[in-house]
Amino acid sequence: MPSEIAVEKKKLKNPPLELHYLGDRVLRQAAKRISKVDDELRQMVREMLQTMYSKDGIGLAAPQVGIHKQLIVIDLEPENAANPPLVLINPTIKQVSRDISVAEEGCLSIPNVYLDVKRPEVVEIAYKDEYGRPRTLKANDLLGRCIQHEMDHLNGVVFVDRVENSLTLAQELSKNGFSYQAVKPIA
Repeated sequence: MPSEIAVEKKKLKNPPLELHYLGDRVLRQAAKRISKVDDELRQMVREMLQTMYSKDGIGLAAPQVGIHKQLIVIDLEPENAANPPLVLINPTIKQVSRDISVAEEGCLSIPNVYLDVKRPEVVEIAYKDEYGRPRTLKANDLLGRCIQHEMDHLNGVVFVDRVENSLTLAQELSKNGFSYQAVKPIA
């Protein structure tokens, strides 16, 4: 269910929130469940969207901007003003497909690093929208991958933790000024 929160999809010179990057401890902390959905939270959603659009992102999890809450914003069509973003509060995975696909991923917290990651092709989630209404969503393709990527952030996992080619990973991170030591591989 698309969000009703309206934010102009444009780049701001000074986005309201500061991104944290690979190596920063805040990216490794698990986010807390949100107990109250109110105007303050909706304002946080607006600021996250403004920050995401300013950085050319299609997804942003609250831990990436130093907020330890289970909150995600996604917009696969940032150039399309008519397409509303998706707001996920306290998302939980209900089911994933057995089918696995490999696709390239990137992350606002690891700029200019794009690597292949294996994920289930389809994911079904339960979440609350920006008014606290319970929702479910079944997603595949880019949306399914984006949801899984952002939900990882809520658990202190970054996409590079899932990259299987450690040599390519080390080279790409080094080339972009990130330390391979910051990766916590997932077995």
